[in-house]
Amino acid sequence: MAAPRLLLASASPRRLDLLAQIGVTPAAIVPADIDETPRADETPRALALRLAQEKAAVVASAHPDALVLAADTVVGLGRRILPKAEDDAEVARCLALLSGRAHIVATGVVAAFGGVTRSRLGLARVTFKRITAAEAEAYVVSGEGRGKAGGYAIQGRAGAFARAISGSYTAIVGLPLFETAGLLESFGAAVRGRA
Repeated sequence: MAAPRLLLASASPRRLDLLAQIGVTPAAIVPADIDETPRADETPRALALRLAQEKAAVVASAHPDALVLAADTVVGLGRRILPKAEDDAEVARCLALLSGRAHIVATGVVAAFGGVTRSRLGLARVTFKRITAAEAEAYVVSGEGRGKAGGYAIQGRAGAFARAISGSYTAIVGLPLFETAGLLESFGAAVRGRA
């Protein structure tokens, strides 16, 4: 039996690039518009999974014949959830909080097809060096942190801030490939580099 048509419930170009690394090309990109506000006392890990599940559910309900893949990335400092930075001021606030400290990046990934939903969580612990005022200002001006969880993109200039990374690098970028490949294979999708 042929694998179902794959829909990516995300407009993130980074997620599309990551899928390409494992030989997966979605038939279409169908972003899900959901409320991403954290609930009271929700942990970063729980939020990442819940948002990915909600995105998958929205798209799957509109496309019941397709395999839907959804993901969401959350940066947490302890139990504190950092925002997806919407402007330069928010990027600067995030960098000030992360400077010289370790934080967790959690990316929930969900695949749904035929009434079956499966989820996984990709995790990484990232330790940033102390970021100088000049470095922070240059990063803010670059515009790279806008729209990113925690106000930074590890695959860009912010990679120079990361003193140590433990866990899934691709989860930090936005789609944990080990977990994603396993989910897709469980629904019959072919993934390059896995037997």
